[in-house]
Amino acid sequence: MSARATTAPAAAAQADGPQTATVQAGAPHGATPPAAAPNAEATGRRVEEVLDRLAQRDDREAGAAAEELVRVLMDFYGAGLARIMHLLGSATDDGGPGSALLRDELVSSLLVLHDLHPEDTAARIDRALDSVRRQHPAEVAAFDTDSGALRLRSGGSGGCGCPSTNQQAQQAVEAAVSCFAPEVTAVQWEAAGAGPEPALLQISRRPPTAATAS
Repeated sequence: MSARATTAPAAAAQADGPQTATVQAGAPHGATPPAAAPNAEATGRRVEEVLDRLAQRDDREAGAAAEELVRVLMDFYGAGLARIMHLLGSATDDGGPGSALLRDELVSSLLVLHDLHPEDTAARIDRALDSVRRQHPAEVAAFDTDSGALRLRSGGSGGCGCPSTNQQAQQAVEAAVSCFAPEVTAVQWEAAGAGPEPALLQISRRPPTAATAS
């Protein structure tokens, strides 16, 4: 195998074998055995085979795109694993390392991607807003679970309040929501304090006083 797709999987395979055996040996009696975890070395060989097949098709663009895809995914998951290890080693808040992991955008996006996140959509939307609330306060006005449409209310204008600044703030909030809750399909904004319009007051001429009538 060449080093282009198997360096990281092969290293992971060497560290993963004994750990997998230990976990299986320690499983409670009668418990349903977990599904077999992908073998890192076998996965690396499989990736190499796919890349070789693409190379044999004399389609250099397809082969280059495939190798780039592998690199991008390796970088993404490598960054996620590095973040997890950092948070596990440095988390000191009351919630422990688990809370720190759920607050992190990258880790949260990986958990959601594989349907492993323990929180529902509403809770993750709240986490997204909390992550940017100091700079860009916003709150949920409504969320349609069927369509995935989210309506947000601006929590106040920061800075100069000009349109460009407001747009940047909204983009920052929407980016956070996209990381924590990618199932949100659309975001709509309404102004802070928006609500029913006040009833119109009809002003009529004052009736004549007794002095005027006389």
